[in-house]
Amino acid sequence: MAAVKKEKILVIEDEADILEVMEYNLTREGFKVVAARDGEEGLEKAKKEAPDLVLLDLMLPTIDGLEVCRQLKGDAVTRSIPVIMVTAKGEESDIVLGLGIGADDYIAKPFSPKELVARVKAVLRRGPLKEDRGGSERIVRGGLVVDAGRHEVLVDDKAVVFTATEFRLLHFLARHPGRVFTRDHLLSRVIGEDAFVIDRNIDVHVRALRRKLGPYRDLIETIRGVGYRFKYENE
Repeated sequence: MAAVKKEKILVIEDEADILEVMEYNLTREGFKVVAARDGEEGLEKAKKEAPDLVLLDLMLPTIDGLEVCRQLKGDAVTRSIPVIMVTAKGEESDIVLGLGIGADDYIAKPFSPKELVARVKAVLRRGPLKEDRGGSERIVRGGLVVDAGRHEVLVDDKAVVFTATEFRLLHFLARHPGRVFTRDHLLSRVIGEDAFVIDRNIDVHVRALRRKLGPYRDLIETIRGVGYRFKYENE
């Protein structure tokens, strides 16, 4: 029987004690861990090692984490590698910037080993960001059904009317469960460039969505200071 390939995690972290905790817990969960202690080394190893995911501290020597993320997402060789930013509390503006340039998620320090492993596994399960294809994709979460082909939402078998923008927003979030999106990202992907663009437009639409979703309103989670996500099924 062929051996199961271990998923490879690149950890870019300059604090030795935190790096050690990450390496130990990820290795114990069956991952292969590659470490880098600064931004420059991290970029080199991302290209050389082809990791399945990058855990990226924002406060790094030589090249800071945001610039590392920007370069990873701007390079054809590395842009498809998922990135989880590791941040200190109070860095909400950096989180928004990081998500805006392509990071997939973030985890705030201090974090528990259990939380770290859970976020890594969740991001790896998602795969790449799905492009809008139109099509007849049907998403079911309990008694909530979002049917793109019929442009229909059912809440406990009852059809609920959504505006075109509300439907696009719900469908986009539901197609990417667990992934955090900034308001700007949702504006550009869902509402479009021809809209009167202010980021609080999204807040108004989310309030309308939650009201219409009734018992499933909590599936749309607010990530304070950042944006929104559709709750992951196993959370």
